[in-house]
Amino acid sequence: MDQSELKEFDLGVLAPNGLRRGRTTGSCATAAVKAALYLLLHGERRTQVQITLPDNVHYLTVPIQNIRKLNEQTARAEVLKDGGDDPDNTHGATIFAEVRRNNKGQIRFFAGDGVGTATQPGLRVPVGEPAINPTPRKMMRQAVAEVLGNKNQGFDLTIGCVNGEAIAKKTFNPRLGIVGGISILGTSGIVEPLSLASWIASIEVYVRVALGNNAQCIALLPGKIGRVYAKEILCLPEQRSVQIANFLGDALDFLQQALAEEQRHLDVLWLLGHPGKLAKVLDGVWDTHSSKSDMAMSVVARVATERGFNNCLVQELEQANTVEAAIERLKNAPPFKKGGLRGISESQALWIDIEQRIAALVHARAPAVKKVEVRLFNLQGESLGIR
Repeated sequence: MDQSELKEFDLGVLAPNGLRRGRTTGSCATAAVKAALYLLLHGERRTQVQITLPDNVHYLTVPIQNIRKLNEQTARAEVLKDGGDDPDNTHGATIFAEVRRNNKGQIRFFAGDGVGTATQPGLRVPVGEPAINPTPRKMMRQAVAEVLGNKNQGFDLTIGCVNGEAIAKKTFNPRLGIVGGISILGTSGIVEPLSLASWIASIEVYVRVALGNNAQCIALLPGKIGRVYAKEILCLPEQRSVQIANFLGDALDFLQQALAEEQRHLDVLWLLGHPGKLAKVLDGVWDTHSSKSDMAMSVVARVATERGFNNCLVQELEQANTVEAAIERLKNAPPFKKGGLRGISESQALWIDIEQRIAALVHARAPAVKKVEVRLFNLQGESLGIR
């Protein structure tokens, strides 16, 4: 893509909550790759580079901290991770890329010092692969293409993080089966400052806007999963969908308060997202941030036990390294039990049960809502329960 057609994403413009945005580890790694390539192929030592963001609408200008040739075939560039005002474990870390020519005609990814390797299924990358998620990989491939033009050359991209192994111990990576360091993450290339107390206050504003003009149907979304469903299936205008991050309890309290002040009810509240966050409600968790709650596999296993799943499968669900891994394991559950719902697999019935249990608890916290509808999705945005 021709970057001249893109608009610059200005990190100097504050987020709607008044906080400073940052760049993801994926954006940092992409910028480091691009800078290293400019040095390796053109002898250019760039102090900053422009990278294309995943929306293919914007580019981001990223400063380069350090750059040098390691040998005639390899160059290394470093970028300082700036997470903005979001409390991020990798904020201030040095992300580096070592780019080396290969004779394979392919782009290959490797984990350098401080970047982890996947050792268990259920992650966004296969077992044995470096913990570099799909979107950052796509961004790096795009960066290589932008420097190469129409040339077809192969490069090995080794992505690392200075002191990354120590940083990773402060995250869920060891539990997820990612060993040796951090993950290279990011779905938009931009860190939105979602996890601060001031963001909680801004959610109240978003909720009240969503309720404006006597709206009778709104949606709460903990993340980006479910956004397509809200827009294309529910046909909700953008202002009727509220991004609430981890703060479900606060969002519901704001909703209940606003409806009480207006002395009215809301016909339908939709709650759309991944069970990795939303299923935590069944453990009484209303702030779903990983630093304040355990992972949700035990919740899924408990409901499976209550529904009569065999002990071996329940144990596998409990020991899964992620909820996504549990979702994959449940795909192999028996089609249905004798006397079960016709045409509904045991896996789907389990997720429907979890959706309905979440809905009941949410309704109890926000009784001014007449009806709560919960829909759970996997990481690919596919419906798990009610369809």
